Amino acid sequence: MVSREHKRAALHEKLQLLRSVTNSHALNKTSIIVDASKYIEELKHKVERLNQDIATAQNSSDQNPLPVEVKVEALEKGFLINVFSAKSCPGLLVSILEAFEDLGLNVMEARISCTDSFQLEAVGGEVRR
Repeated sequence: MVSREHKRAALHEKLQLLRSVTNSHALNKTSIIVDASKYIEELKHKVERLNQDIATAQNSSDQNPLPVEVKVEALEKGFLINVFSAKSCPGLLVSILEAFEDLGLNVMEARISCTDSFQLEAVGGEVRR
């Protein structure tokens, strides 16, 4: 059986942990719990703002897609692909490489630049099946 002192010590320890997590300077139980409640509300508001920011960013990127210029040339035994975008976009290279793989393209040589703009030149051999 757990004694009252052990229960009280455990509660005190948990309150001190809650106090440190919420950066509360309160000393009594009620004030610590009130501060924790306020902290939780602040976190909820931050999450709502972040979700709104994400939705806004997704809407603006859907409305203004990056213009990407793609040129494909057939070579004697293979192909040449040039991809250009005025703005570098996170994940664009990975998407292009996955598309090459999905299409069964065997890339022999590639040059990529993604400092400010995005530019890729890929030379490949025969298409593998």
